[in-house]
Amino acid sequence: MEDEEEEPPVEIRRPLSLTVAAFAALLGVGLVLGAQTAGPGHRLPFAIIVLGVQLLYILARTMAVRPPALLVVAAVGAGVAVAADVMAVRSADAALLPLGVVVVAGCVLAVVGQLFRRVDRARLTDSLGTTVTTVLGVTAFAILILLGRIPAGTQAITVCLTAAGVALTVARLTDAVLPWPRLAPQVPRGAAGVVIGAMVGTLVSAVFGSFLVTPFTPVRAALFGLVAAVTAVLADLAVGYAEAGRLMAGELPTMWIARHLQGPLAGFAMAAPAAYVMCRLLL
Repeated sequence: MEDEEEEPPVEIRRPLSLTVAAFAALLGVGLVLGAQTAGPGHRLPFAIIVLGVQLLYILARTMAVRPPALLVVAAVGAGVAVAADVMAVRSADAALLPLGVVVVAGCVLAVVGQLFRRVDRARLTDSLGTTVTTVLGVTAFAILILLGRIPAGTQAITVCLTAAGVALTVARLTDAVLPWPRLAPQVPRGAAGVVIGAMVGTLVSAVFGSFLVTPFTPVRAALFGLVAAVTAVLADLAVGYAEAGRLMAGELPTMWIARHLQGPLAGFAMAAPAAYVMCRLLL
């Protein structure tokens, strides 16, 4: 067998890493400060902030992946976002079941809407995959509203989203100065950023725990922060691998800003259910 020439690794662009880091930091600050506005009978301001982030997630996801039935995916995602937020605000109990119903209804609507698009049936599987991830992502953000209704839930949001935001920001900043060792030649990320980001995020959450009231302690806050930080950086990394896979499959890159915003948005989306589960299990 002839030796195949190895392709050079994808270049890591420092300005881009710094920009994504700044976006992750701003998104984390916005969500944490927004959570402080939530209270009994006063959840609408936070719901509006969450809805804005959900719409940004839909825009980034659809523009980056460009599914065949793009308008259908975007419309279903927006409808699910609104319905999930309404359920999170108005449901009798702060439970996940109403949001699960919204997810199922959104997926069914997506299937029906795309079956009527005859030209897209050949790529129905790809389009449905994008729809499912979009629906799950926007619903995950709605869980933050549910958390605000649980005793100590706002504190859990503060700890977990701060840990996630710090982890994502530090990971991207580390990629700008020390992108080593490379996790894969096609993925412009380094292992040092992932590890250091998760560690610093956990440390910051432990510091927050020393200022919060019972039932939070530094140890408990560190545990919450560890789960949220690891979940966020891994979700961000998974988006990078998925994007690299699409490029290797021959898909043309589209709307670069949307492609690069997907990672932090997915990180915060996955940190939300992680915070909810930890809150239900440990508080």
